[in-house]
Amino acid sequence: MKAVVCTGYGPPEVLRMQDVAKPHPASNEVLVKVHATTVSMGDHRIRSFTVPSAVWLPARMALGIRRPRRNILGIELAGEVEAVGESVRRFQKGDRVFAATLQGFGAYAEYRCLSEDGPVAAKPKNLTYEEAAAVPIGARTALHYLRKAEVQSGQDVLIYGASGSVGTYAVQIAKHFGARVTAVCSAANIDLTRSLGADVVIDYTANDFTKRPDKYDVVFDTVGKASFAGCVAALKRGGSYLNCTPVLPSMQVMRAKLSGTHKLILGEAPPETAEALDFIRDLLEAGKIRVVVDRKYKFDEIVEAHRYVDQGRKKGNVVISIV
Repeated sequence: MKAVVCTGYGPPEVLRMQDVAKPHPASNEVLVKVHATTVSMGDHRIRSFTVPSAVWLPARMALGIRRPRRNILGIELAGEVEAVGESVRRFQKGDRVFAATLQGFGAYAEYRCLSEDGPVAAKPKNLTYEEAAAVPIGARTALHYLRKAEVQSGQDVLIYGASGSVGTYAVQIAKHFGARVTAVCSAANIDLTRSLGADVVIDYTANDFTKRPDKYDVVFDTVGKASFAGCVAALKRGGSYLNCTPVLPSMQVMRAKLSGTHKLILGEAPPETAEALDFIRDLLEAGKIRVVVDRKYKFDEIVEAHRYVDQGRKKGNVVISIV
C-alpha cells in the first residue's frame, strides 16, 4: 500500500510517499481503508520536532532519536471498514467510520488497523469522508476540556485561538452547553468565529483581552500562546484555566496551583474511547455544530499541505483526500 513516511525531523520535504506492507487486523481490530486524513498541528510538531528546549531530550527519547519511531504520521481519519478480526462485535465490513489515531499515528496511509475498543465510531451520516476526518482530534479535545471545566448555561467562556481546529469546535460546544462565548482571533477570522456563534469577538492584534475589565468563568487557551498570568487574572474567583498544549512547570503555574483560587487543566489527552466521538456525531447530525475546513489537498500533495500548516494561519482544518 501507499503511505507517507517521515524520513527524519525537519521541513515538509522529509515526508516521502513509499510502498509499505499492508497491515492485517488482529482479533480485536478492524482494518480501515482510509479515505481522508488531516494535517494537524500535532503532525506539524512531530515532523518539525517543535518542542520546548527543556524537554528536547525526553521528547527525542519518546518519539525517536533521529527520526520518528512511528514514521507514518496522521492522527485522525475517516474511511470504510474492509475487514474485521474474529472477536470484533461493534463493526462489520462496509461500515463507514471516523477515528482518532493519536496513539500510534498511522493515518497517512491507504490502510490502518484500529482497535474496536479505541476512539473509533460510525461516521456522521451528513458528512463527507473529508469533513469527518477533520473531527476526531479537534472536537474531542474541545469537548474533553470543556467537560473538565464543567461549563454550564449562563457562564462566561473565553476561547483564545478560536479560529483553529480545537478553537472552532470549542466555540460551538461551549455555546451548545449554554455559555456566553468570547472568541479571540485575528481580524481575518472575525466573521468566521461569529458565524460559529461567538457572542463577542476580540481581534488580538488590536486588543489585549487581559487588559479588559471583563472576567470569565473559563479561559481556554487552545493554542498555548496567551499569557498564563494574563489568563488567570481574567478569571472570576473559582474559574477554570484550560490549556490543551504541553505546558512546562513554572513558578507561576505552581503558585496558581497552590493558591487553590482557580482550577487549572493543562496538557491532558482525551480518553482513548469512542464515547466522545458518539456524542460529537450526534451534535453534527443534529446540525448543532459544524466542521470548518480551510483547504483540501490530494494525497500526493501532502508536502504542500504541511507547508501551508507550517505558516500557522490555518482556519479550522486542513484535509488530505486519500481516495
